[in-house]
Amino acid sequence: MATTFSSLIDEIQNTVVSGPTKRQLRALTRITDLFVAGSGHYTRQQIELFDEIFKTLLEVIELRTRIKLAHHVAIDPNAPATLVRAFSRDDAIAVAGPILTHSTALSESDLVLSASTQSQEHLHAIAQRQTISEAVTQILIDRGGPIVVHAVAKNAGARISDRSFRELVARSGNDAELALHVGARPDIPRYHFLKLLETASASVCSKILAANPQFADAVQGAVTEVIDNINLEIRNASREHAKAKQKVRRLKYWKELGEANVHAAARVQNFEHAVIALSILARCPIEMAERAILGENPGMVEIIAKAAGCSWPTVRSLLLMRAADRRMSATDLDRERENFERLETRTAKRVLEFYDARRKAFTVESKSMVPEPSAGAAALAGATDGGVNSRSYSDRI
Repeated sequence: MATTFSSLIDEIQNTVVSGPTKRQLRALTRITDLFVAGSGHYTRQQIELFDEIFKTLLEVIELRTRIKLAHHVAIDPNAPATLVRAFSRDDAIAVAGPILTHSTALSESDLVLSASTQSQEHLHAIAQRQTISEAVTQILIDRGGPIVVHAVAKNAGARISDRSFRELVARSGNDAELALHVGARPDIPRYHFLKLLETASASVCSKILAANPQFADAVQGAVTEVIDNINLEIRNASREHAKAKQKVRRLKYWKELGEANVHAAARVQNFEHAVIALSILARCPIEMAERAILGENPGMVEIIAKAAGCSWPTVRSLLLMRAADRRMSATDLDRERENFERLETRTAKRVLEFYDARRKAFTVESKSMVPEPSAGAAALAGATDGGVNSRSYSDRI
């Protein structure tokens, strides 16, 4: 091996570096093959020698040759790490792209560095990898433009953290295509999906109201009903919701359900358990409890919690749940505590009764203004539990 390696080095060093030749490329390719063939058997000194040779060669190889070799090593799991790493950091996307998208020789730290420092084209290449860790995905979403973020949202192999989903939902507010990609992901937490639906529905409402402002109330009612029907299907298919529902049902049966259950669920960020327990104690539709916890306005949380007989520590935990992403300061919390303590229980219950009555009125009006639904749509709207708003969640569980 030493004789072959030395002859290859001489072959390259004796070549005039005015422009790479076929002989030079052939020598580089043979050095690469030589490294791969003995991978795992070389001493540390031999590996360091290979590293130095690769660094030297890469400085004199023209773009066309780098592109050709990059495509070759990108799909080789045993490609020399030094060569792969150097190609991945090439400013030319034609060289770096194949490596960043396909090479399994890149480490997590390599990908983090590239995602943190390189161009949008490089980020887009990383976003198309077969699998992407949460750490790399987070950087892509934070730094990436629309093309990069769309690629991440469409990539089923990208692992997306709770924080990243929150960012994707926020960016979907002004990007209908992104909203579709995010909403189609099977791994999206349900509370993020609900916020996504609310954002999308606001966009739909604004367009319809621009042409028909006289139908404002009816349109809002119709859109809300559609969202609730979709949410009902998703809720019924949610394993997390089913587990929380079974636990709360058991507590209710043994008359052990109380404020402590809501408080504990909110403290540990258990969205499903918190909304179920809160809706039962307040005797309000679960859709109302979900919107209260997820909405920006803290007032609705305070109203439902007061009707449920909760104290301020529980309300505070509900307001600080990560699902809502309110990011309230100490001053904000002090102000809301004053509002909550001024609110009377009977007033809170009357507000909930008013909301429920108004919601039912919207449903009746909107149904009279739209064509009769098909048999399939009617089945969807009326499926399970006798409809969304027919009874409180406390009665249906």
